Amino acid sequence: MPGTSSAPTVVITGASAGIGAAAVRRFARGGYRVALAARRRERLEALASELRAGGAEALVVPTDVTDWSQVHTLAQTVLERWGYVDVLINNAGLGRLARLDDLDPQADVAFQIQVNLTGAIWVAQAFLPAMRARRRGVIINVSSVAGWVGLPLYTVYAATKFGLRGFTESLRREVLREGIHVVGFYPGPVATEFGQHAFKRASDRPRAASWPGVALSADAVAEALWDLAHHPRRGVVQPWWMAPLVWLNAHVPWLGDWLLNRVMLRSAKAPKARDPNAEERSP
Repeated sequence: MPGTSSAPTVVITGASAGIGAAAVRRFARGGYRVALAARRRERLEALASELRAGGAEALVVPTDVTDWSQVHTLAQTVLERWGYVDVLINNAGLGRLARLDDLDPQADVAFQIQVNLTGAIWVAQAFLPAMRARRRGVIINVSSVAGWVGLPLYTVYAATKFGLRGFTESLRREVLREGIHVVGFYPGPVATEFGQHAFKRASDRPRAASWPGVALSADAVAEALWDLAHHPRRGVVQPWWMAPLVWLNAHVPWLGDWLLNRVMLRSAKAPKARDPNAEERSP
């Protein structure tokens, strides 16, 4: 039997750390019942205990968004518990950043696509019928500035985020008259674990990422997500000064080519050439 409380509900994927954990705390402070979804149960339980100690209602649903059965279970569990969802934040994502021929075809390419793009589509698909039934709801897809600007070393990551932007735009138009808002959120660098682990080689990490004031805090991003949940817009690039980069990339692409190549590849070394016959000769 779903709960009878009229408190608003939010589902946040990738809730165990970084942007997701900060968003969980922000929405809990705002009076929401929060469903936490991610793969790391221990972190989710610790965060949920923190929220409950502060008087919030939290539901932990360990979920791998690359597994449809787990995504289906997430939606079923939340809806059986609370009956409806007001806000869905598709935040689960990861990066494997390196030159394309340095990426493992399965662990780096296929898995990145499954998490960042297929997973977001599946989660939205699982919760959309409940929102349609109420003719209300907000879906926020957390993309990246890399969903507007293709950066060197971000080949597959950018492909997933460009794809997520296209999905967001199309779904927004699909449900436009049904009372459901679909929002694209495009942050620049954020000070989370993502930046520590995404680059396969530390030497590939651009120096600009460590400049003071460049990386957003997870709390600042969570505040932006809170604002978008209550004042939905088609899409928001954050911080504001990233918007000129998006404009430059669209209108003066040759300058974007030159600038981004110098910023992103100054320290990145090309991988050693691989011998296509090496596998055949190996014992």
